[in-house]
Amino acid sequence: MKIAAAQFCCVPADVPANAALAAALAAAARDEGAGLVVFPEFTLTGYELEALAGDPGLWVDGPDDPRLDALRSARIATAVNVALRTDGPRPAIATLVYDADGAHVTTYAKQHLYRHEQGVFVAGTADGRFELGGIRFSLGICFDNHFPDLTGRAAADGCRVHLASSLYGTGDGIAERATVYPGIARETGLYTVLANHVGQAGPWTGCGRSAAWAPGGELLAEAGADAPGVVTVEVTAG
Repeated sequence: MKIAAAQFCCVPADVPANAALAAALAAAARDEGAGLVVFPEFTLTGYELEALAGDPGLWVDGPDDPRLDALRSARIATAVNVALRTDGPRPAIATLVYDADGAHVTTYAKQHLYRHEQGVFVAGTADGRFELGGIRFSLGICFDNHFPDLTGRAAADGCRVHLASSLYGTGDGIAERATVYPGIARETGLYTVLANHVGQAGPWTGCGRSAAWAPGGELLAEAGADAPGVVTVEVTAG
């Protein structure tokens, strides 16, 4: 299966605009032969914590939220990260996975909230898993990927590919990205696919470089640092 990682510069706190941008990238990934595309953290809003804390209208109501219809109609499986409404007063940072027919496959909520996120969101309590095309996937969201236990459990659970929806900025973020993700591939034996922001993303400037690493840590594909687009990699079931 060919897997794509998408990167783009979000329109701040504009769900319809970002959904349209993501749908266009999903179509581009499909046209390149990909069967699944993963998007960066906060795909539909950008990393706009103040806006997300103050406007529940920016939260996705659930897998059937009509604002995701264009993505669900792209004829490619998608992993899209959103602020997801919960039963309590705070949303979760969650990745919604859909198959190529637009059916909801699974939802994963970020377990390791980063600093200021802790006052805005509620942490998840369960690991994210799904199977597609005979390949078992695990999910992680940005700071999650700094915790080896999370990806270690994925490897022990028979996963083949780890998908990361993240935001790494210019400066220190470039070095972190270049250390964390090949490290996951090397230590766990998982294909590791990173979708990152490019351009302005809340208080940071996304450094782009969405990429994929082979089991063992070899870089297989990498996007540029300053433009939207998709990068693809071929993954075998093993």
